[in-house]
Amino acid sequence: MSPHDAQPQPLRLVSHELCPYVQRAAIVLLEKGVPFERLDVDLRHKPDWFLALSPLGKTPVLVSEGQALFESAVICEYLDEVYAPRLHPADALERARHRAWMAFGSDVLNHIGAFYSAPDQAVLRRCAGELHQRFEQLEAVLGQGPYFAGQTFSMVDAVFGPVFRYFDVFDELADFGIWTGLPKVHAWRSALAARPSVQQAAHPRYPALLRDFLRRRGSALSRQGCLDLVE
Repeated sequence: MSPHDAQPQPLRLVSHELCPYVQRAAIVLLEKGVPFERLDVDLRHKPDWFLALSPLGKTPVLVSEGQALFESAVICEYLDEVYAPRLHPADALERARHRAWMAFGSDVLNHIGAFYSAPDQAVLRRCAGELHQRFEQLEAVLGQGPYFAGQTFSMVDAVFGPVFRYFDVFDELADFGIWTGLPKVHAWRSALAARPSVQQAAHPRYPALLRDFLRRRGSALSRQGCLDLVE
């Protein structure tokens, strides 16, 4: 077999089991039907080979044609340029608007981090209120759905699928009032949860892994009773 007959190597997605930024890259790959291998790393004990690929020591990293790309936004943009179907709008202004809401999604993830790290109930309630305010902002811009851009699944949906996934576990612990008066956001969350790419992007044991992660935080959320259930 000549070198020209060799099969191209599949993309490799270096991953962490709970990382929402990995999930958004995986959703994009799955939506485009691009074969890829997923390799999980322990971020508490980062191997040297991983640090050589990821200057920031974070996931995801996408290895394509022997080159390592880091930062989920960069990875997703690369994938959208190289593989069909395009998940960004064709119109430049609308595409920029979508990128802005993708950045908004990353801000929501920061608020989620503050929520599950809250040291006491007072801070936990305040963080829940801040999350509710963020979702109220989304409620104001959503149309008839089922997705952010109507009938078309877009990169913004790839960002928010992993955002909403956290609440599949959080909502089992207590009603934090985050979803009150948000029918469009609730419908969007349900549509994303039913999307095969969103379902397949997470580790099969994601709920159990997230509960274990929360138990070890030593936060107000860690002390919610349902986390003591045996998986």
